[in-house]
Amino acid sequence: MLLDHQIVPQTIVKPKSFVGLMALYESNYLRLRHLVPELERIDGCYRSRVAGECELHVDVLERCRYTVTMSLTYYFDGDDGQVADPDMVVRAYLDGQVTEAVSLNGVGRHTELRRLAREHRAELDARWKRNVVLNKWLEYLTDQGHLILER
Repeated sequence: MLLDHQIVPQTIVKPKSFVGLMALYESNYLRLRHLVPELERIDGCYRSRVAGECELHVDVLERCRYTVTMSLTYYFDGDDGQVADPDMVVRAYLDGQVTEAVSLNGVGRHTELRRLAREHRAELDARWKRNVVLNKWLEYLTDQGHLILER
């Protein structure tokens, strides 16, 4: 697995800059490819189970020639039925090899995700925040051993 500290930056990037956001999108793509090696072929719903960890749900929402849009979530039993938390919609641009978090709902149950969202609230706009959370969550999922393969 390629870790952030192993990536040699082409330039110094400033947080919240366009260049910084594109670097984050590229990092998200690398992490997503590690989690879903057959990204260009998957379609449908997938589950990844790792002992002692939450079950990861990956649902392909839309597949186009150059993009794959999917949801990534954990489900928990709540008072009103199942609760998705965090619930993230992610779009991978296969031709550009970048991935962006399109939406993010619920980071309430996960201490680390709550901390990330809280720390970056003042300094990052919504797009930057969503993609930082995606980047760290993809790293966490890979570290835990999650892997999505074509059926």
